[in-house]
Amino acid sequence: MRASRCLLPISGAIFLFFFSCRSETKEDIATIRPNIVFIMSDDHAYQAISAYNDKLIKTPNIDRIANEGILFTNASVTNSICAPSRAVILTGKHSHINGKIDNLSPFDTTNITFPQLLQNAGYQTAMFGKLHFGNNPKGFDEFKILPGQGDYYNPTFNTEKGDTTIVGYVTDIITDLTLDWLEKRRDSKRPFLLMYLHKAPHRSWLPAERHYREFTKKTFPLPETLFDTYATRGEAARTAEMNILEHMILNYDNKVFPEVIEELQIKDRKLFDPLEKMTPDQKTAWNSVYAPINEDFRKRYPGMNDSTLMVWKFQRYMQDYLGTIAAVDENVGRLLNYLDREGLSKNTMVVYTSDQGFYLGEHGWFDKRFMYDESFKTPLLIKWPNVIKAGITEDEMVQNLDFAQTFLEVAGALTPSDMQGESLVPLLKGQKEKWDRDAVYYHYYEYPAEHAVKRHYGIATKDHKLMHFYYDVDEWELYDRKKDKQEMNNVYEDPKYADVVNEMKQKLEELRLKYKDNDSLSNQYIKLYKEKGWID
Repeated sequence: MRASRCLLPISGAIFLFFFSCRSETKEDIATIRPNIVFIMSDDHAYQAISAYNDKLIKTPNIDRIANEGILFTNASVTNSICAPSRAVILTGKHSHINGKIDNLSPFDTTNITFPQLLQNAGYQTAMFGKLHFGNNPKGFDEFKILPGQGDYYNPTFNTEKGDTTIVGYVTDIITDLTLDWLEKRRDSKRPFLLMYLHKAPHRSWLPAERHYREFTKKTFPLPETLFDTYATRGEAARTAEMNILEHMILNYDNKVFPEVIEELQIKDRKLFDPLEKMTPDQKTAWNSVYAPINEDFRKRYPGMNDSTLMVWKFQRYMQDYLGTIAAVDENVGRLLNYLDREGLSKNTMVVYTSDQGFYLGEHGWFDKRFMYDESFKTPLLIKWPNVIKAGITEDEMVQNLDFAQTFLEVAGALTPSDMQGESLVPLLKGQKEKWDRDAVYYHYYEYPAEHAVKRHYGIATKDHKLMHFYYDVDEWELYDRKKDKQEMNNVYEDPKYADVVNEMKQKLEELRLKYKDNDSLSNQYIKLYKEKGWID
């Protein structure tokens, strides 16, 4: 007998969604509706996944997801900063609609999130790892989340039963918690949503002992644009405070000991004790590796110039940053192996992504925030056996805005009308003719603030990218994404691109209208900053 569809109300909300109403057993429902495993790391650059680029690190376990599914090469975010990106993912709405425009403002808990909808649709839901905002996420049967940024060593977790501190390395612990839930509390008669969220590789990049012993011995290739002078870009690029030489902190970022900094009479802006939460054994292991690095730096520093110091800081950055990713990849492998071993893989969609991209020395930078590719683009790999053809690559313009609607469609749930993304299911099923998006929209708000990246919004197509920087400047930038992949030359004023500028501006206004963004709303958020005392 064919399953019928019925609508069920969500208590206390106006949203409706549907699932099968025939007299199936719970075992049938679990088989019909796939499990969803959403894996997200923090600040994981696509350049540091070997499925995209194998020059820096090998990530065989993350690559497995692409090898068994699909690799998106044009995935991007709507706002390249941690908490807003997560709010967009949960709500399926742009930052200016869900209200979480930056890391400073609180998340509006009246927002309906896709885990709430899946929970009400009968999914068992769990979250482990880093959420970054709020200590009591809605829509989860169980959660253990890091408060704020959390700690790499011996982290504390917020749970529905109170706080708990666990001894060990955070990436391993998050995986332990995840596997424990799958093994002991997963209801085998229900489909599940599992959000497996890593802190790594967020600043200040503390690898596990097994990896810092390995990675501190490595040397990495320098980016072609490491010594970029920003001469062909506008004021925003020239005044941003994320240059490795000038703004990466020797103590906080490169792990130079305070006593070495004092001896060398270096003015370092932020002292940091990575050993603060470590056990005595962890401290001993750490110092056995980083003390010789410090001694070497102490001897070298007097003879360094800006170029050699820049290269030294870059190498230290890569050693620790990539070392944290090695643990992520290992632990993704642990989870994938469990799903395979328990026979869950065949009916489970697995997604790997990051909350945004990150600069790994390109343009001399670290961090994110800009709409330039390294921070705007994000890794996205998805496998879904018997639905996604294994080993395919997709270059369509997709965003983190699309995740909520994708998961709701996969689960057979109706999408609230105010969600703004598009379900990726047609692309996952190879039905490219059903995908008609040719441009995506971006808006960054957190300025003045850390790293001094100016407010800007923009539009990107496969061929071009147009950005408008505003508030204390009024500058436009246009990049030819085919001819200038490193985005070194702003061609906004080039007469040869006059028609492109006009076409892109028209598309930009159409998208701003579609997504309900405008200058008046931007001014409201500027006014909010002034009322909070964040700007004059």
